[in-house]
Amino acid sequence: MIAGIAAEEVGRADFNAGYLIINTALISDILVRNCTDEQKAAWLPAIASGETVPCIMITEPEHGTDAAALGLKAVPTDDGWRLSGEKTSITLGMAADRAVVLARTGGAGARGVSAFWVDLTDPGVTRSPFDDLGSRAIGRASVHFDDVHVTSGDLIGQEGGGFVSVMQGFDYSRAIIGLLCLGAAQQSLDEAIAWARDRQAFGQPIGRFQGVSFPLAEHATYITGARHVCYEALWRKDNDVEHSAEAAMAKFWAPKLSADVIHQCLLTLGHVGYSTEHKVGQRLRDVIGLEIGDGTAQVSKLVISRSLLGRTAAP
Repeated sequence: MIAGIAAEEVGRADFNAGYLIINTALISDILVRNCTDEQKAAWLPAIASGETVPCIMITEPEHGTDAAALGLKAVPTDDGWRLSGEKTSITLGMAADRAVVLARTGGAGARGVSAFWVDLTDPGVTRSPFDDLGSRAIGRASVHFDDVHVTSGDLIGQEGGGFVSVMQGFDYSRAIIGLLCLGAAQQSLDEAIAWARDRQAFGQPIGRFQGVSFPLAEHATYITGARHVCYEALWRKDNDVEHSAEAAMAKFWAPKLSADVIHQCLLTLGHVGYSTEHKVGQRLRDVIGLEIGDGTAQVSKLVISRSLLGRTAAP
């Protein structure tokens, strides 16, 4: 819950800075749940202090977000594996110095995938930046592995257990993503409300016209509802209650809603908002990226529908 509240507040001030919270929370949760005490002692303190900037590498050019069909190869050696292949659309891919990397150590399917903690300063790692429409500060990239060596001590959890261990973490990060987006939307709404209160047209503040005030009232209500969905998912996580559906609801609804809210705020502000002098336009471009990142809205709806059809009673 604390990570979500922090992301929401950071999202009000600097949306892109929130990616550090999302990545750190997701990756730390994966490591805490799956690593040995020795690995946790070696890796977690540097993440907590900010010395290590981590990222997670799942998506590939050919298979997209289908983690069970990953093709990046981990070829066994005497003391570990050698990684060869490409990951793409990696958040913080240009800036991170360590990564949780999913690679195929076994046969086809999810059980053939393992997770590794990889040093991205290895000379076999090369990176290519994306030229994104928004959230350019996060340095999204494709990352190439050319015979990169990892040891048995870099294996996260059990061999063949990477898919399950990593996917469980996304139920946590998706609710944090929702709150990050809602923070940006709430800040934009606050600015639009202040503008509607102060801006004069036809002899009175524009907020006195229902065409201006009613959309603001509607979106204030929607933000409140979406925030509670995110909080419920995080409460369930904190209390070890199943939360996959709730997290997916947060992930598909909050970014979409936030884009709608910020768009309405842009219309309320008018020409003032449509310039580099005001952050509302930039927030709109940035928030749209999280309708795609970490699984599209369609993926989230698939998770929700499967959970609803399989859930017969409340926990």
